[in-house]
Amino acid sequence: MLAISVVFPPSSKWVLLLLWAMAQSVQAGGYPVPLRGQTFDRAQFPNPHAHIPAQCYIETSGGTQNACLFCHTDGVWQAKLGNNNPQAGANPNVGNLQAEYAFGSFNLPFTPNASINPWRNTLKPEELYAAVLSLGEHPGRWDMTQWIRQDNWRAAFAKRPKKTAGWDTGVEHPFRLFPALNSADLPARADGFVRSATHGIWRDSHGWHTGWRAINFMPYGIFTPHAGSVSGIYLRLPVVFMKNDRNRFDLATYRANLDLLERHIQDRLRPDDPPHYLGAARKIERVRGQYPLDTEFAHPLHYVDVAKDGTRATRVKEVRWMIKRQPWADEEFNLGLKEESAPVVAHPQQGWIENGTGWLLAGWIEDAKGALRPQTPSELVQCVGCHSGSVRQSEQGRYPVFTSGTGNTIDSTWSFPRKFAGDAGWREMDYLGYLAATKTLSTPEPKNRGHGKGEFAFFLDHVVGASLYGDMPASLETFFVREIAGWPRLDDHVKRGDVDGLIAAQEKRQQLMRVFIARNGHLDAQGKIRTELFVPPESEALAGARRYRQAVATQSYDFGKDVFAATPFTLRYFRRAKDGFTHQDGRPYAIGEVITDRPVNDNVGDLTYGIGIVPTLIDAKTGIPDFIPLLKQRP
Repeated sequence: MLAISVVFPPSSKWVLLLLWAMAQSVQAGGYPVPLRGQTFDRAQFPNPHAHIPAQCYIETSGGTQNACLFCHTDGVWQAKLGNNNPQAGANPNVGNLQAEYAFGSFNLPFTPNASINPWRNTLKPEELYAAVLSLGEHPGRWDMTQWIRQDNWRAAFAKRPKKTAGWDTGVEHPFRLFPALNSADLPARADGFVRSATHGIWRDSHGWHTGWRAINFMPYGIFTPHAGSVSGIYLRLPVVFMKNDRNRFDLATYRANLDLLERHIQDRLRPDDPPHYLGAARKIERVRGQYPLDTEFAHPLHYVDVAKDGTRATRVKEVRWMIKRQPWADEEFNLGLKEESAPVVAHPQQGWIENGTGWLLAGWIEDAKGALRPQTPSELVQCVGCHSGSVRQSEQGRYPVFTSGTGNTIDSTWSFPRKFAGDAGWREMDYLGYLAATKTLSTPEPKNRGHGKGEFAFFLDHVVGASLYGDMPASLETFFVREIAGWPRLDDHVKRGDVDGLIAAQEKRQQLMRVFIARNGHLDAQGKIRTELFVPPESEALAGARRYRQAVATQSYDFGKDVFAATPFTLRYFRRAKDGFTHQDGRPYAIGEVITDRPVNDNVGDLTYGIGIVPTLIDAKTGIPDFIPLLKQRP
């Protein structure tokens, strides 16, 4: 407590009251301290190019596996629905990121260029395993069932200073911005709202309302059970959206404002929708494709537990959070040139970073013992890599702003645009209604709005794998061998270094997959995705968790969180001579060699000096430049 001993004349009574209030504020935890980030040069980070995910470095099997389209298209920009740069050819400053490994670089030649793959945990899992052994840890002895069922979120929430419902506690502390979402209040109620028995923003006959509401959405092939991580997603609007015209808290008004937000983010506005929000928020304009200021998202990222409905394990890998703090206007954005050398603004102790387009992102991740800790600025760059957009023209003239390389977000977000319509989307994330007791899914496959095709079917058609790595786990391989006559195996071609045979087999796989999908072989009689395609067996899920825990034990997140049993064939060199490339130093690749680097433009005088020049082999036949990640709404 701050001691104050000052004598004032009677006429200064108001000063005494002010000083008393100041003392009480200090005693209660201090004045709210403004958020003050620091500027960091990414060249000093362990991984200067962490905004380029490891998935971006895979080979495409001669162009048959196009995972690029799920991040790099022109569609959202063409629809004028977000603040993204087009990335499939419409912006000459960016190029076609489906067609080329055009990774940008900065600070050359002092900083390694981005065409050198930095994700060594993913690239060479045997080296990670050796590092774990050197610590005296033995992964084979880990009880992963017990590990994933331990609660590490509740202890982290308890570290949040000042039990306030606000987004900022105002206290300098490593858990200052930890989301005001208590895992003890979960799961959300049937209507998706998170209520508490003891605390919240307002109280009515339903109990305390925290303002958070759960979102159920169709995930991409990155946070799915087969990929090893599953999400919970929660949204909260500012308090003004929770009040009616009489400035009183009102659940019906809040519900109506959330529904209105959903429709305009998803480009489904009705002719009678008002131009402004409702109730006490009636003066706030509804802007197509944008969230209101101070919109929050909380994103716990869980291990996979197939013994639980929805597959979300108790243990979280991370708790992520974001809040929109600055507005943007359509006229502020144009075909921009990303400033690859731009620094980042972050806080080294509080675990937050600015994304360059108006949002603060924050994250807490497991320490070596499994307790959550704030992420470092270098680790947070991975968050900006997926959650960002284009840069304001006005800010380009003031100072460079670091942003991401994706083109498919809507106002920096992925989940809410892909929310299921209506009540089906206002509930806990359940991964298509997975029921552990029966090992079945209860939600029919959603369709992509623009392509009129099943969303998961579209993914399998173009990736031909379980995730954006184009990998095929053993259980899926067994499934397709059983279900598709003539399904070619790849292992023998990989072992022999048979490039022509491997590419021919992968082309055959794509053809057979598309026939299989066309006859709805991936669905059951009720139109639901067959569980084997979406959820791994328990043994595979636990093996994936065990491999990920190696990154936890070594605290080597800067070098990859996706750890395979062996380097996937999509990260190895299998190219025909006519499509070949060498190492950057000119050494030829051996067939089957792990691809550690690809050539770049080495002409110092060129604008594109240091940028990757190798074609992906995805061409006009296999590229999808207009993909938009929005779902078709069921009648």
